[in-house]
Amino acid sequence: MAELTVAVERSPGAAIVSLHGDLDKVSVPVLREQLVLLHGERVHTIVIDAAGLAFCDSSGLWVLIEHQRLVREHGGSLRLTGVHGVLRRVLDVTGLNAAFI
Repeated sequence: MAELTVAVERSPGAAIVSLHGDLDKVSVPVLREQLVLLHGERVHTIVIDAAGLAFCDSSGLWVLIEHQRLVREHGGSLRLTGVHGVLRRVLDVTGLNAAFI
């Protein structure tokens, strides 16, 4: 079973969400729950720190895209930092890397 740890540092209107472990179909609800909470708190500037992410599949990528669209609809942004490994390759291949800068 894949495990994901999500740590959130909040400041007024913004948050840094640090991921550690695997982001896949099993663990994606953990991240989605935190992102939904942030949206409910009207936090629309979000930085996802992926430095501790060991793996990311298409369901993990989808939740990032889905939430990015949501925050953009409210004038915010969702950026990725610390991207490497599988996530870097997926973003490069799909051309989505520019969407998260």
